[in-house]
Amino acid sequence: MPINLDRRILDELIANDIEFVTTVPCKQLAGVILEIENEDRILHVPSNREDEGMGLCVGAYMGGKKSCIIMQNTAIGVTINALSTLIQFYQFPLPMLISFRGEVGEAIACQVEMAIHTKPLLAEMNIPTYHFHNPSDVEEFGDILKYTQMSKKPVAILTDSNFWRGGG
Repeated sequence: MPINLDRRILDELIANDIEFVTTVPCKQLAGVILEIENEDRILHVPSNREDEGMGLCVGAYMGGKKSCIIMQNTAIGVTINALSTLIQFYQFPLPMLISFRGEVGEAIACQVEMAIHTKPLLAEMNIPTYHFHNPSDVEEFGDILKYTQMSKKPVAILTDSNFWRGGG
């Protein structure tokens, strides 16, 4: 039986006491965003921009709620300042579930450029990064959420089109 990735991600967020999630729209992430929107145990606040969403996550964390941002990799560039001067400097744990657009299988050509830069930018910032390519990779999500809280660091979970297509 195939894994319902959207539901599995939601279940792990709940199991790891994530109570606040902000999202920026993305076609690949639409299913998980809908699951979160319909879940009463998680406060979902959509964001217009990823750096704005990071600020919302920090505010929720300061208010006692573990948080997560769900976004596209194409906006990593606009988050560099928020990541370095807010999230990293003040040691806020922030899991970032990121659709990794622009990889093999991408249908939109303009997404490719940021895909080339995503992993090097995250590496340059010393942000632990995990790449989910196969549906079975979701099995690590709960442990990654725990690691994020323990280490008090931002952590990137890149999810590519193969992951969302179910590996096929």
